[in-house]
Amino acid sequence: MSQKALPFKFEEGKKERGITSLGGLALYAGLAYIMGLSKSVRDHIRVRQHTQGWTDSQVILSLVLLNLAGGDCVEDLNVWEADEGFCRILRRVELHDLSRRERREQERRWRKAKRRTVPSPTATFRYLEAFHDEEQERKRVVGRAFIPAANEYLRGLVHVNADVMDFSQRQKREETATLDMDATLVETMKEEALYSYKGSKSYQPINVWWAERQMVLHAEFRDGNVPAGYKNLGILKEALEHLPEGVKNVRLRSDNAGYQHDLLKYCETGRNKRFGRIEFAIGCDVTDEFKVAALLVEEDQWHPIYKTREGKKIKTEQEWADVGFVPNAIGHSRNSPEYRYIAIREPLEQRVLPGMEQEMLFSFPTLSMGERRYKLFGIVTNREIDGEELVHWHRERCGKSEEAHGVMKNDLAGGKLPSGSFGENAAWWWCMILAFNLNALMKNLVLQREWKNKRMKAIRLKIIHVPAKIINHSRELIIQLTKSHPSFGLLKDARSRILEMGCVEAG
Repeated sequence: MSQKALPFKFEEGKKERGITSLGGLALYAGLAYIMGLSKSVRDHIRVRQHTQGWTDSQVILSLVLLNLAGGDCVEDLNVWEADEGFCRILRRVELHDLSRRERREQERRWRKAKRRTVPSPTATFRYLEAFHDEEQERKRVVGRAFIPAANEYLRGLVHVNADVMDFSQRQKREETATLDMDATLVETMKEEALYSYKGSKSYQPINVWWAERQMVLHAEFRDGNVPAGYKNLGILKEALEHLPEGVKNVRLRSDNAGYQHDLLKYCETGRNKRFGRIEFAIGCDVTDEFKVAALLVEEDQWHPIYKTREGKKIKTEQEWADVGFVPNAIGHSRNSPEYRYIAIREPLEQRVLPGMEQEMLFSFPTLSMGERRYKLFGIVTNREIDGEELVHWHRERCGKSEEAHGVMKNDLAGGKLPSGSFGENAAWWWCMILAFNLNALMKNLVLQREWKNKRMKAIRLKIIHVPAKIINHSRELIIQLTKSHPSFGLLKDARSRILEMGCVEAG
């Protein structure tokens, strides 16, 4: 059988010609510059403040942009370094607006001539080591949930993200913050990782999603064996501290992991000095006592739940009802606040035959009412709105915040952690969050409305991975696309909007 040759071959170019496959990534570098991301890193993270070599802002910005470009491991920095065209762009952005003295200080950080534009994988791994705290690791007790305290450098990344929120608030004021707390499992093959409740080695960070902004307000990186409902009140308090000025009202949503009486009491009694009473809707445990309360509800008190499809309301099989339920943990104290509990029932498609109730096992709570058996769910809340409206509002959390976890782990680099050291992985996770929020700002503030719900694959195809030639002309850096490229108008308009945002910041 004859071998057929493919009608092409690969050759290395004889010299660099300023070609890049990341022409649109310059927009993100420009937006990061306008919002002062590098300055924020310099102010809050001082791993390399008084040492030679790569600066903090160079390493962090490289990892943020690497996420957006599609890289998912430290070694991908070498692929990026080979993109000579974008390296030119990055060098220009780094040196833009620096005085002659500041440029000389940058040059003096290197004993030999600097040959790379982005840090090498080896240098990046050494840098990430600073975020790991061995003293905290020695405090671990086998078999117990433990969250290592963040060292000063990890706390610095938290403050950088808070500065991102402040920038977003200056551009578009938002007075309400609906916060969704949710944990996600990141499976890994790292030997040092611990087993999660699903039986696989994992880490389980918990994120606080700001629904109105479509951004991650706060996060806490955790081992896989730490329950999702472990010390959530502390996370909420930290998240509230990082809300920017101008936010007046806070609401909270969570699944059953947030069903902790200290958290509910904190929100209901208005213990937060800045925001006072926080309205919430949180999934509650369907205990035997809750089931008894649901059985006492009269049949005419179960109300249908509708869904909207193409502008029409369609009745579903689900129904809701207020239940007179007071959990034991609250009932033993006279000073404990009372909450509103809502039960949601949905008939099982397969009827249970008499005498077979104990034989059938389900992964969700069930309850027999009359001749039918139902799935049973519960919500605890302090909101006095219509029950159906409350159910739909609570379920909005399942849409965007959980979708964001898919973006973090699949579209960005959150799903592939670089190290067996907890602190290094925590820093990697935070760099991914900064990339996530930078992309959210790009979609919400810079691009047109049609891009607001686009996933990364569409953004990379039409914006980031745009082939271009980099030309130096009269002290200007020109990113030249091919003639009639369909992304040209989009990129040009986006650049104009970023410049307008820069004027707002300068003013």
